[in-house]
Amino acid sequence: MNALSPFALAIGLVLLAIIVALVVTFSRNRRSAALRDRYGEEYARTVEKAGNPYEGEALLQERVKRVAAFHIRPLAPAQRHAFIDDWLSIQARFVDDPSGAVIRADVLLSDVMLARGYPVAEFEQRYEDLSVDHAEVVAHYRTAHAIAGSHAQGEARTEELRRAMIHYRTLFDDLVNEPEDFSGVIEHREGRIHDLFKETTRRE
Repeated sequence: MNALSPFALAIGLVLLAIIVALVVTFSRNRRSAALRDRYGEEYARTVEKAGNPYEGEALLQERVKRVAAFHIRPLAPAQRHAFIDDWLSIQARFVDDPSGAVIRADVLLSDVMLARGYPVAEFEQRYEDLSVDHAEVVAHYRTAHAIAGSHAQGEARTEELRRAMIHYRTLFDDLVNEPEDFSGVIEHREGRIHDLFKETTRRE
């Protein structure tokens, strides 16, 4: 059996290195594509905040691992209907007490998360946990929370509080409805939520 010449051995090692590099690149690209598909706009936000795709993707993967350890569960039918009734009550309250309604909406979302199996945590942690399975709507949570924070400092007007309620409602609908089916629960309540927004507009 003839031994490989140094030149042939060098060529073989170069080809092996190229193959390994291609496999690693392909695997990384697949991982990046999967994370982009899963997180959508949250992918770009996290990568930008981290400073580079490698660090950002590592943070997103850590979220997936953390949430996988939670016992996320659907709401029982009685819980689901009770939360929907609570939301409708809060929405009705907005007409006369916008500030109180926004505060209560934020609390209600925390209650829903707890009932679904998410741990009690600070806002940023709740936001990151929700982004794993609710990336399409979690940005609404951040926007609503920011408006609520501005209001606490006396900087948010009624129209902005109304927008906060709309953003809260989007996440609420997703959390309460999922994973039973994929149709919005609010729209099934004879348009009550939307009618109350129109009513508020007429009164102002």
